[in-house]
Amino acid sequence: MAEEGKRVIRTRLGEREISEEGIIRFPRGLIGYEDKREFVLIQMADDSPFLLLQSLDDPALGLLVADPYPFLADYQVKLEEIEERLLGAKRPEDIAVLVTVTIPKNEPQKTTLNLTGPIVMNTEARIGLQVPQVDATYPPRFRLVDGGA
Repeated sequence: MAEEGKRVIRTRLGEREISEEGIIRFPRGLIGYEDKREFVLIQMADDSPFLLLQSLDDPALGLLVADPYPFLADYQVKLEEIEERLLGAKRPEDIAVLVTVTIPKNEPQKTTLNLTGPIVMNTEARIGLQVPQVDATYPPRFRLVDGGA
């Protein structure tokens, strides 16, 4: 039984208790999952840079994500005016950027960040958007071990 203001959800990592205030709403869903609109971020481990972006609609849908800036300090995301309006952030510090992470089975040295489909969130309003980057400034997959594609 969850405490008031919290709920228990099922994830690939087992059951987790989440706060209602921690729910992030994606008005357009995510690419390939347009019908999934509510997610929550779950810390993988205390010392891990990775988070699980867990769908509340589908316990099987959890995307491994990370803050790209510790790995690529000059990473920049371009937002269109409509995306800025949808996010509705009043201050730059209310914006967080995450990218999806791929860790090939039995080959962690080939872990990559997807730099072409960042997830941008207004952390204050708890609204998120996936914002495809059409400009080829960065490789589609940034390998963590050697810092390239």
